Amino acid sequence: MTFKDHFSRLAAQYVEFRPRYPGALFDLLARIAPGRATAWDCACGSGQATVDLAERFESVVGTDASAQQIAVAKPHPRVRYAVAKAESSGLADASLDLITVAQALHWFDRPAFYTEARRVLKPQGVIAVWTYGIPRLNDGNLDRVMQTFYWETVGEFWPPERRYVEDGYRSIDFPFTEIFAPSLSMRENWTLPQFLGYLRSWSSVGRFVDARGEDPVVKVEELFTPYWGSRTRDVSWPLSLRLGRV
Repeated sequence: MTFKDHFSRLAAQYVEFRPRYPGALFDLLARIAPGRATAWDCACGSGQATVDLAERFESVVGTDASAQQIAVAKPHPRVRYAVAKAESSGLADASLDLITVAQALHWFDRPAFYTEARRVLKPQGVIAVWTYGIPRLNDGNLDRVMQTFYWETVGEFWPPERRYVEDGYRSIDFPFTEIFAPSLSMRENWTLPQFLGYLRSWSSVGRFVDARGEDPVVKVEELFTPYWGSRTRDVSWPLSLRLGRV
């Protein structure tokens, strides 16, 4: 299976505008892992989750199949980044306490990745995968625009795998002994330009631009400006988290 590269050309937007995951998530992972020696952040992108893991684990490996994403990944003294596919990490057998996959499992050759995960995890090691969907803006006018933008404006430009994100990974195969996962959310306090930058990091927006030769986010800006103005606004994304143990 070839690498489905949806984000290399968006690496700069990704590192600048993607939201951060909550600290409570990484505290939870550190508690349930059998140790805190080594973690692997698979498909790490530009390191959104990797550096938070490094605050809780002695050593973290962040891999991504995109060399462009690795090139802009956030440095940390306890992180080693490498270009590698999820299904072939190059890591040693039974060497990891934890594997994380943030917003990326739906792109993988999952049977091959799950075989790799079992190979590199220690006994009782933990695998954590999570995803998030449409942001919530806590304003009916803004949320209606977001729903229309997601489902109608760029809806046809989402790849088929996006359906797993839309159902919160409930239907994705996950052949591990599952651990209860609490409800968690990401939150950011953003200006309108920051939010628009986030929208432009969507792979569907990039495809829309390629197909139509115009930026669909411009219309969102026109509709949002009267309600958002120049102030910051609370933006939230409920996380859909699945936890497993080998």
